[in-house]
Amino acid sequence: MSSASHLDRLNEPQSRAAGYGRPQPGGGVQAGPVLIVAGAGTGKTNTLAHRVAHLLVHGVDPARILLLTFTRRAAAEMRRRAADIAGATLGTRAPGGGQFERRLAWAGTFHAVGNRLLRLHADALRLDPQFTVLDRSDAADLLDALRTELGLAEKVERFPRKDTCLQIYSHRVNTRGSLRATLESQFPWCLHWEQALTGLYRAYVERKQRESLLDYDDLLLYWHVMMSDAHLAARIGAQFDHVLVDEFQDTNALQAEILYALKPDGAGLAVVGDDAQSIYSFRAASIENMLAFPARFTPPAEVITLAHNYRSTQPILDLANAVMAEAPRQYRKDLRAERGGGTRPQLVTVVDQRQQAECICAEVLRRREANVPLRRQGVLFRSSSHSDVLEVELTRRGIPFVKYGGLRFLDAGHVKDLLAVLRWADNPRNTLAAARVLQLLPGMGPVNARRALAYLDSRGGQWDALGGFMPPAAAAAHWAALVALLRELSRPDGAWPGDFERARLWYQPHFERLYEQTHTRGGDLDQLALLAGQFPSRERFLTELALDPPAASGDLSGPPARDEDYLVLSTVHSAKGMEWDTVYLLNVVDGSFPSEFAAGRPELLEEERRLLYVALTRAQNDLLLFAPLQFFTTTQHRFGDAHVYGARSRFLTDGVLAHVQAVTAAAAAADEHGRAGGLEHSIDAGARLRQMW
Repeated sequence: MSSASHLDRLNEPQSRAAGYGRPQPGGGVQAGPVLIVAGAGTGKTNTLAHRVAHLLVHGVDPARILLLTFTRRAAAEMRRRAADIAGATLGTRAPGGGQFERRLAWAGTFHAVGNRLLRLHADALRLDPQFTVLDRSDAADLLDALRTELGLAEKVERFPRKDTCLQIYSHRVNTRGSLRATLESQFPWCLHWEQALTGLYRAYVERKQRESLLDYDDLLLYWHVMMSDAHLAARIGAQFDHVLVDEFQDTNALQAEILYALKPDGAGLAVVGDDAQSIYSFRAASIENMLAFPARFTPPAEVITLAHNYRSTQPILDLANAVMAEAPRQYRKDLRAERGGGTRPQLVTVVDQRQQAECICAEVLRRREANVPLRRQGVLFRSSSHSDVLEVELTRRGIPFVKYGGLRFLDAGHVKDLLAVLRWADNPRNTLAAARVLQLLPGMGPVNARRALAYLDSRGGQWDALGGFMPPAAAAAHWAALVALLRELSRPDGAWPGDFERARLWYQPHFERLYEQTHTRGGDLDQLALLAGQFPSRERFLTELALDPPAASGDLSGPPARDEDYLVLSTVHSAKGMEWDTVYLLNVVDGSFPSEFAAGRPELLEEERRLLYVALTRAQNDLLLFAPLQFFTTTQHRFGDAHVYGARSRFLTDGVLAHVQAVTAAAAAADEHGRAGGLEHSIDAGARLRQMW
């Protein structure tokens, strides 16, 4: 098999992107910076996997390839695909046999790679290498505790709650801007709290440093600090010959600066993304990273555009192309369907959200009878609340469904309890985890928990010393078992995941005392045990859970998952990267597309256009857009109309409307609520009116 055979199955632009650079006679590939603009459904993942395989085939050491993704699953899938492609091409001549996948050790999310580098270079940063990574929930809890300690929770005026405080902090860190700029652009109602928030965040940083805690954003922030030192930056950058980045349009300013510090001249730097799918500015993602990438280098980076779409039919792509054609700044691309023609998307005008729900239910059931399973049909919407009326109608008709965008698995109280035990054992200075564990015991409230922690701190943080503390009478019977557990878990030769089972065994009686429906909740702990077995150590388990938490078990459990099939409901943000045979898009009117909160901000309006584009390109064969005329409102005067009229989305211009089939849902269709559709005869109302004159 020839060395180029791994590119034979790619189309011409994909092959050019995957094979970019010059293979060297002694092994390796010399390549300058390259930007791969991959339109929706154009095989981005396949192209990037072939790019990695191409490097392996030409002798690049797998350990010298850094592959950055946005989910752990994406990194694992990329590793597997690249290893399969390279192995199939080289066969028995592959160095190391079939171990490519294992040797691609530097493939992961930005935060996971940052975590690993920080532990390796902790001494250079004066950082404890045994630091604990806080998940979002624990970080918010720590901010909440500090709000109370600083008296901010008792202000006469409304002070931001913990989740808002964390969002402000995260946005300011990741945009590399000032706190004032973040407040002015994203949280204007908090602007007069700038000084108080500054004090809160200073206390937050000091507490984390004192207790060897890093939150999600710190992993990037410390990595960025490390790369600001010329010696360390050169040392780390020299560790990798090639750096590849997936979903580059979703990177923030901090991540971009880290990349440019890794490869200042762009040598070996390849980034892949679609500027038309940049929809996460609320997470500080910056489309400018992608738009400005070529000009960062001299000469400018190569730009390769992928426009052959393998997902959707051409009429769907014609509509998506028309929507994006009116965007002022972009990498222009005309998506062309490899699958050819199909039916035109429909723009369905309905009276109100109730009729919208009825029409969708009827259409979903009709397509199900035409052999389109419920799971191959997706209902998308701009905001989670937009599906409320539809959910009621689906329930009434007995159509099972799941909705994406719910609670995280790690937010469940019993899951947080068990993880807190492991986190405290891993880092005795983690007072947040310690306070939670101590308060699992009867009689141990916040005051007694602080007493116990002060006692432990005064004796050097040694677990044996904790045995001398006198707990409240109600907790005394459980105290020795807790001390014994912590002593056992702190042993350097402790076996993993045996430590997890020991912690769970200790927790079980407290779990049964504190929670109801323990049989159902116990399934979450079983799932946690299965996850624990997938990691080689306690530190890796706790860190990866914080960086890439699984979705809530409730998202896929319960009646829908036990049914033969279920409909998928999702916000557009949660649907990115997914696809369905048929897509129904709710509320395509101004106020939803674009959101009312984007009004007056050109950059936000353009992101709303891209959000609509993402929704359209999730459909493979059929696409239905719904536009209600009326939206019912509450809190009106008793003589009010009880509804407002929806305006046509400003994105549905005449040029865009030329690519849809406009239809009107008959008010009488499948009517079950006593409207005109249930009448057995008709009245010539016009004739009666004429007779009046």
